[in-house]
Amino acid sequence: MSSWTSWPSKEALSRENRPIVRQGIGKLVRLLIVSGALWAILAGAHLNRWQTAVAVAGLAAAVAAVWAFFRLTLRHRMGPSLAVLVSMLAAAFVLQAFDHRTFATVVWCTCAVLAMERLPLVVAVPASGTALIAYALLGTSDNWLVTVLTVAGLSLAGYIVRLDAEARGQTQRLLAQERAARAAEAESAALAERARIAREIHDVLAHSLSAQTVHLEATRLLIERGAEQDVVLERVIAARRMAREGLAETRQALSALRGDMSPVEEFLRELVASEGADLDVCGDARRLPAEAGLAVRRVAQEAMTNVRKHAPGARVALRLEYRSDEVELEFRDFGGRAPVDNSLGASGSGYGLRGMRERAELLGGALDAGPAEEGFVVRLRVPA
Repeated sequence: MSSWTSWPSKEALSRENRPIVRQGIGKLVRLLIVSGALWAILAGAHLNRWQTAVAVAGLAAAVAAVWAFFRLTLRHRMGPSLAVLVSMLAAAFVLQAFDHRTFATVVWCTCAVLAMERLPLVVAVPASGTALIAYALLGTSDNWLVTVLTVAGLSLAGYIVRLDAEARGQTQRLLAQERAARAAEAESAALAERARIAREIHDVLAHSLSAQTVHLEATRLLIERGAEQDVVLERVIAARRMAREGLAETRQALSALRGDMSPVEEFLRELVASEGADLDVCGDARRLPAEAGLAVRRVAQEAMTNVRKHAPGARVALRLEYRSDEVELEFRDFGGRAPVDNSLGASGSGYGLRGMRERAELLGGALDAGPAEEGFVVRLRVPA
């Protein structure tokens, strides 16, 4: 939209967001204008009581008209705004005809400035020009130099007030956009944190509960086959141990969400020790960022759970390699046998590999998983 046909923004026309000092100055200026007009009316010695009463009533009507003009232009209502402005100009001509020159001058000058400030330029320029021409021809003395300077000053003042209001309105819009962006960013961060918590809950439950399911299902089979009490008790104790480990992992997950985690190597050594696996660490060890360290932990846990579910008895080897700008975890199993009929294939959510891959991609890394010559390989790479 052209700047000539567009309205000043509502933020520019509104006085709500103006500084308190600026609002006070504006009120003071309006009070001085009204007081000056009232003084001019009352000081007119040639006016009788009736004429003075009419002039005071006209001043009150002018104040009401200005207030209405402010409200209508704030709503961008062109027709009613022009009607109020034209009525004010007509009232000034009537005041001039009844020899209220000072009052008429105040009205003309006010109309000129308000039109430039609050109307589209295509309407404001003719309206302001009409008011200033009337002031120059009817409301001034014979000193044309003063008249020209006054007209030029009023025109410039009206345009400067308009530009200042537009700049203030633009600032308010930018501030509102910034607040909206911050609110959206905070909401996005909250959603991301919820997704992170959901991933942690899934990983902890999928790992600990599926491990317990292994032992509980095996216990059921042993009972059905009439196994010895000691053998059954061993499985129950193992299931209890898995439950305790699940609680410990839950505590670790909560610590990770607070940013307080033990080193990744320490966690992996405990994991392989409990499972009888091998761990090889390469490169210069260092403390990993919280997200990268958590990804390594969860991928190792999920891969170990998958071995229990799909390749029980397999030999497991882990390799953790520190590189200059990333860390790589390789999880490989060898020589597993087909799983027994213990319903393990149905345990868990079924989204283990997908969840691990999504976790890696969120960190700017990658995860590859697939069969190898003797088993299955999971390879994770994340920036660190």
